[in-house]
Amino acid sequence: MNPDLDLTVHRVIRAPRESVWNAWTDPDSLARWWLPAPMSCRVERLEIRPAGAFVTAMSEDGEKFVPHLDACFLLVEAGERLVFTTAVDSAWRPAAGAPVPMTAEIALRDHADGTEYHALVRHGDRAARSRHEELGFAQGWGTVTDQLARLVESAIRA
Repeated sequence: MNPDLDLTVHRVIRAPRESVWNAWTDPDSLARWWLPAPMSCRVERLEIRPAGAFVTAMSEDGEKFVPHLDACFLLVEAGERLVFTTAVDSAWRPAAGAPVPMTAEIALRDHADGTEYHALVRHGDRAARSRHEELGFAQGWGTVTDQLARLVESAIRA
């Protein structure tokens, strides 16, 4: 990690790693936590493989959806790691119009209390990192990580 270029979210989620992985890789589950509430998420394409599409839309009213994310997966290590980028879109073209080009790595490890969850978001320069921070990285990524944890932890208790 480079603190001048990268932002992170790290926590322990009290659920098995398989549950956290499934929440990332199942479109219905992902739609339930991927955007901060009360926003609604619709998963347009989720192709969990290298070069696969990661496309979502968002809505404030649950009816009118607008583009949210048009990215592609770079690396998939089943049950352990996902890496995606917004620098290249789902059609493998250089991305245009993304507010912040980034590459995000989601790493999952077993932990005595469940799953160690680490999101590392890399930026190409300090300006992009600063822009992402100004747009609310800590609150946004923190909120969706909390929502992810609630989703998988509540399934364990049910």
